[in-house]
Amino acid sequence: ITCARRHHEVHLRSAKKLLRLCEANRGFYVKAGQFVSSLRQVPKEYISTLSCLQDQATPCKYQDIKIVIEQNLGRDLHGIFLEFDEHPIAAASIAQVHRGRLNNNQEVAVKVQYPGLERRMKLDIMTMSLLSKYVSLIFPDYRFEKILLEFERTMSMELDFTQEAKNSERTTSCFRKNDVVKVPHVFWELTTKEVLTMEFCTGHKVDDLDFLRKADISPTKVAKALIELFGEMIFIHGFVHGDPHPGNILVSPRGQGRFSLVLLDHGIYKELDPKFRLDYCKLWKALISLDVQKILELGEQFGVGKYAKYFPLIFTGRTIDSKSALGTQISGEEKTRIKQDLNSLGMDDISSFMESLPPDFLVILRTDGLLRSILGNLGAPRHVRLLAYAKCAIYGHEEQSRLESGAINRITLQIKTSISYLHLRILIGNLQHHCPTLHPPDVTSLP
Repeated sequence: ITCARRHHEVHLRSAKKLLRLCEANRGFYVKAGQFVSSLRQVPKEYISTLSCLQDQATPCKYQDIKIVIEQNLGRDLHGIFLEFDEHPIAAASIAQVHRGRLNNNQEVAVKVQYPGLERRMKLDIMTMSLLSKYVSLIFPDYRFEKILLEFERTMSMELDFTQEAKNSERTTSCFRKNDVVKVPHVFWELTTKEVLTMEFCTGHKVDDLDFLRKADISPTKVAKALIELFGEMIFIHGFVHGDPHPGNILVSPRGQGRFSLVLLDHGIYKELDPKFRLDYCKLWKALISLDVQKILELGEQFGVGKYAKYFPLIFTGRTIDSKSALGTQISGEEKTRIKQDLNSLGMDDISSFMESLPPDFLVILRTDGLLRSILGNLGAPRHVRLLAYAKCAIYGHEEQSRLESGAINRITLQIKTSISYLHLRILIGNLQHHCPTLHPPDVTSLP
């Protein structure tokens, strides 16, 4: 038996054990499994085995789900729905989704929270907090309390489906002029903290390449639309979907190669602090031009100090003193230097970096990590993300100034924005022919 074969068997066996663990404990564990399955850096056995947790986790019994619906809506299930499919169309970390039809013939998707989940999630968080404290006593360099606090905050939001419905409607408002983005309509009269009733939308996972090929939809166009959508969320609206794994984003064909992106699961959102959003726009402008002084200056504002030198590597894949063109492969010499530099970092450095980051940054890093994995699965060139983010950063920064200015100054700023965008295109230069049609984002829907 070959070494590669042994590695495959060990990884597959371990992945199956992890899947059983996640399905037995649900909640936090399924959420962690979803995240792992979305990372291209882990062995493929984990990705293929755990990817079912994105929308095909082990569901709850129908009778238990029926009780939750009737208790929350105060009526017999068959009095509410003309039809209700007992078998869920999706099951994930905190809920499962059933297809139904209202008495007026409207087709709906009904998201139902697993019974007793809130209590179990609180116990999971207490357990993780306790373990984290014990680990930090034995290994003082491991300090992840801040991450746990952020996780606790997001989970309390995700367990309230009325908050998810509000997030959904706000996202609809943000992208009302974008004909590619589709957010299911919410039926408020059939929505509570534990039950969410939405318009039923058809589609396939965003990274389903077989489906995209059969539908004659370009994976690169899907990748571009996706990253521009999230670029607008981050840099312009400052209201960010925090869980963009493939099960939460569907591609719905519209014929002749056209498509819609259906955005699901609006439970985890982060409203970015306005100053953080503007500083993050400035950071990306500095990253594109590799303005070292500005990057280090913004690092001080973000509170990361000496670790700011890693921002170009984290976000654009090049070092702060790189000579490589943006979006191209770094040289062998740079790779060697990066390895040496990263090997010199201890766990204390990593913990200090994570602790010093503003809470908004943690959400950005997670969201960006998931998006990069999807783009990789779609086979999109690296420059698609860089161009979209840089473009949105320019418009996000200049638009805020425009809102705070008079009519004449607005015209001046509009010209300045166009010049900044042209400057960006010149900086990226050798990538232009790959992505010739980048259009300005819709900034008229800013609050």
